[in-house]
Amino acid sequence: MRQPFLHDAEVVLRAPAQLWSRHDGRLETGIDGLYVSDVRILSGLDTAVADSVVEHVRTDRPRADRMRLTALLRGLDGDGADPRVRLEKDRRLTADGMTERLRVVSGRDVPVEAVLTITLDSDLLPMPEVKSGGRGAPAGIVVDGGAAHWSAGGVHATLVADGFELRAAGGVLTLAWRAVVPPHGSATASWTVRAQDDAAVVRAPEDRIPLPVPPSGLPDLDRWLDTARADLESLQLALPDAPDTVFLAAGAPWFFTLFGRDSIWAARMLLPTGVDLAAGTLKVLARLQGERTDPQTAERPGAIIHELRRGENPLHHGMVLPPRYYGTIDATPLWILLLHDAWRAGLDDATVRELLPALRRALAWLEHAVPAGGFLAYQDESGHGLANQGWKDSGDSIRWHDGRLAEGPIALCEVQAYAHEAAQAAVVLLTAFGAADEAGRWAEWAAALKARFRAAFWIDDADGGHPAVALDANGAAVDSLTSNIGHLLGTGLLDAADEARVAALLVDPRLDSGYGLRTMATDDGGYWPLSYHCGSVWAHDTAIAVLGLLRAGYRDEAAQLARGLVAAATAFDYRMPELYSGDPASAGAPVPYPAACRPQAWSAAAAVVAAAALTPDSSGSTAPAGAVPASATE
Repeated sequence: MRQPFLHDAEVVLRAPAQLWSRHDGRLETGIDGLYVSDVRILSGLDTAVADSVVEHVRTDRPRADRMRLTALLRGLDGDGADPRVRLEKDRRLTADGMTERLRVVSGRDVPVEAVLTITLDSDLLPMPEVKSGGRGAPAGIVVDGGAAHWSAGGVHATLVADGFELRAAGGVLTLAWRAVVPPHGSATASWTVRAQDDAAVVRAPEDRIPLPVPPSGLPDLDRWLDTARADLESLQLALPDAPDTVFLAAGAPWFFTLFGRDSIWAARMLLPTGVDLAAGTLKVLARLQGERTDPQTAERPGAIIHELRRGENPLHHGMVLPPRYYGTIDATPLWILLLHDAWRAGLDDATVRELLPALRRALAWLEHAVPAGGFLAYQDESGHGLANQGWKDSGDSIRWHDGRLAEGPIALCEVQAYAHEAAQAAVVLLTAFGAADEAGRWAEWAAALKARFRAAFWIDDADGGHPAVALDANGAAVDSLTSNIGHLLGTGLLDAADEARVAALLVDPRLDSGYGLRTMATDDGGYWPLSYHCGSVWAHDTAIAVLGLLRAGYRDEAAQLARGLVAAATAFDYRMPELYSGDPASAGAPVPYPAACRPQAWSAAAAVVAAAALTPDSSGSTAPAGAVPASATE
């Protein structure tokens, strides 16, 4: 079985609920379904009308959580060429389900009778099994009076209807409605399904955080910003026992939960819209911070979690991730950076003080994870976890120039940049909050890491060289040219000459596709435009490079890459997917990566970064660690 494609499906969402369907609204195959808390509540949905074909003509998505469908019922027409009877459906998502309102509208001079039948079924399949291409057995649906009920594995669903008669048989629920439509009038009916998951690890927030973004004056960018803002508000989640502490789900459908790295980066990019989302993200991740050493979950004291699930997450080739999985090398230093940057953006001192114990635990993790004279590296110890634990976490993502896979432990170049900047951020925070005696050693730690980085990572060539993507198990510099180098800019890890070289490489046609940065250069042996991490384009990856370019003073290069992102967003109807093909823009519109999430939090947040690069009076949403805000408390 293969992972379902997503590129040709429609999606509306209001986390933790999401609805995937065909363009005409049917649920029939692959990803299709209504999901609540990563469980498929409805797996089949179709509408039939007696004596007429239902001919779909229009799909609209006026909001992230709403879909409108229009179809013609020409079998119910009278004489004449014009269609006179149509069926309108208005679907609205709630955090625990959906409501569909149907309206039959007639332009005829006589009454029209329309007999509608809706068929639904459910397999209550967990999302990881859907991702594997599975389809479950029909759930046992029971009709009791005016409602239908079904449940399994702690998930309970109920459907109620207004105007419909309900029947259940053989795992199929049938809703029947005899609509009598007066001349030039309409008739309406509706049904609603709600679900509860006893094993849920996330819930809807008590209040969603608005994300105000001023218009840029650039029409395509503004449409992307509007779509991204709506999607980001619908992607917001909270923990079950902390409904007022809000963070972003990583993306729909596969990553519709807390992901440390993704949630941090998205919140960091969104700091120009306010600090509330960053505060919620920091607090939630601090609550889940590692407390013990467990190779099976990759937990370590002070570590920031990678992902949180309602159950085990079976992947492929025998990989099975536990419900709480800590296999990420970068989330912990990134958490430190978000704390620093959020404070600089206006996070109140009281919240920072509340998080200082978590900061110290994260720094202890960092100190323990980097051996003396060495680098921050990873290797799975469980035998069933992720082989690669940076943001490029597919098993084949770290390759030599000739295409060979690098062997771990792996020390990624960008992770050293995060660690260096996190140590600088710690100096600022500790000094500002009365712990200057702790700050000095972190300044020395950062300087020592910087001093040894270039000798180990820089690959010299006739053109000026470039940073290696990583060091392998033997400490050898893995020589492929990748987008990872964009993450080094503005972190203080590189000197000015090396930053200039990296800035030039980021707009080199080998990396810049015209729609954003390729993850791997076109002349590398492992390059393929539809490789997940070795040639595709990821909007967030490009946005991180844009931020770095802005921070390093390379505004023209930042604007070039940002314009590519806006062109890609336009091609995808302003809902930027997780990733897409690395084919050059000269070849035409970007080719979808067919299993890419959409919407994806950090892809949507990239719109705010693009605005910073393309709006004359804007600057990047983050700044190098070191500047202390005026509100700092000594």
